[in-house]
Amino acid sequence: MRTIHTDMIRDAIAGLFRQACVEMSDDMREALQAGVKREEAGLARNTILRILDNAEEAQQQQIPTCQDTGLVVVFTEVGQDLHIEGTTLQEAINAGVRMGHQEGFLRASIAADPIRRGNTGDNTPAVVHTELVKGDRLKLQLLAKGGGAENMSRFRMLKPADGREGVIDFVLETAVLAGPNACPPLVVGVGIGGSFDYAPILAKRALLRRVGQPNPQPHIAEMERELLEKINASGIGPQGYGGQTTALAVQIEPRPCHLAALPVSVNLECHAHRHREAIL
Repeated sequence: MRTIHTDMIRDAIAGLFRQACVEMSDDMREALQAGVKREEAGLARNTILRILDNAEEAQQQQIPTCQDTGLVVVFTEVGQDLHIEGTTLQEAINAGVRMGHQEGFLRASIAADPIRRGNTGDNTPAVVHTELVKGDRLKLQLLAKGGGAENMSRFRMLKPADGREGVIDFVLETAVLAGPNACPPLVVGVGIGGSFDYAPILAKRALLRRVGQPNPQPHIAEMERELLEKINASGIGPQGYGGQTTALAVQIEPRPCHLAALPVSVNLECHAHRHREAIL
């Protein structure tokens, strides 16, 4: 049995949050650079270059790449041979978000009540998904989800008869309806299967993969390729200015589901795609 203190978790989350907001991840930078090479439209190419310039400036000055530093979502994998001492895991994560918010001078983006609104003032609470796994380590995967892309995400309970084409049509429709509002170029996370509540979690989990890394199942990877081609054929382009790069990647996470159902969820990410991970 291995023991870690929640102070270590707090510090790790604070660092991941700050870094995600001010430093573009390597996989996202590479995907955008590939978009520059692929683009034929001058305005579209120039738009992606400006996004890359903005990311470089943000990293140099250690200021956020976007004023919307997002809602923190953390996926945790807790080893069953790990003992966590101190506060609770949720409390440690919230303490880390609070610390990262204060130290990074990040915008307070969380409404204290969904109806009365207000503001919690420190970007807490985070949304936490926890899974118990083998081993004695703690894996933390953090997403800082901006409101623009999150607002354009969608869910639908399809009929099994809708099948593969029904899924493709719904994902494509979602990306096209989002238009410029989700700040493309996008990373498109798709959850297929599970249940009414689980498919959206799968869609968000899909965003944790390295950008452009295909699903290991060949028939799912083929759907990802087809969807990416169709979304980019829409002509929406970077920031909605037209072009061939509306999306940088489509990433699908499938799970078994009830034989009478076909749940599908689409969770969109903007060009900032703030994500980081650590293993303690």
